[in-house]
Amino acid sequence: KRYDLMFQINTRAVMVCSQAALPYLKSSSAAGKQSGGHILSLSPPLNLDPKWFANYGPYTTTKYGMSMLTLGMHEEFKKYGISVNSLWPKTVIATAAIEFEAGGPAVMKAARLPAIMADAAYAILSSSERSISGRLLIDEEILREQGQNDFEQYRFDPTGKLMTDLFVD
Repeated sequence: KRYDLMFQINTRAVMVCSQAALPYLKSSSAAGKQSGGHILSLSPPLNLDPKWFANYGPYTTTKYGMSMLTLGMHEEFKKYGISVNSLWPKTVIATAAIEFEAGGPAVMKAARLPAIMADAAYAILSSSERSISGRLLIDEEILREQGQNDFEQYRFDPTGKLMTDLFVD
């Protein structure tokens, strides 16, 4: 039951939400706009190191399903001028889930603020370059591509040593 729930929330949600949005994204493209819109999901790069399957198998397969849908939809929808990407944090992000359920204060100290993901998403969605499509992006990497090199303002705790997120070596 837990796996089915994770699959519904992760993989299936990307599919059905994209399917529901597709007519509107296509019509945006047909209306002569510069781009037919953008689908952006929060899923990781594909990292087949067995360590990501040992303790996280069900979660990993549902998140990787999202990433694979990104690659497939990019190929399928590029003829409509629709960009499709995934975004994932390089480090743990300071959220209530981290604070109260997945590590508490020690992990929060090693986290970045959610603003880094917001800024990375904005960089992707506001880009006029069609080359940002079909990619499984990491927040810090896309911001570096856009010319940003200082990430100190994103630290939850400036004294903490950052912890990489799942699926990132």
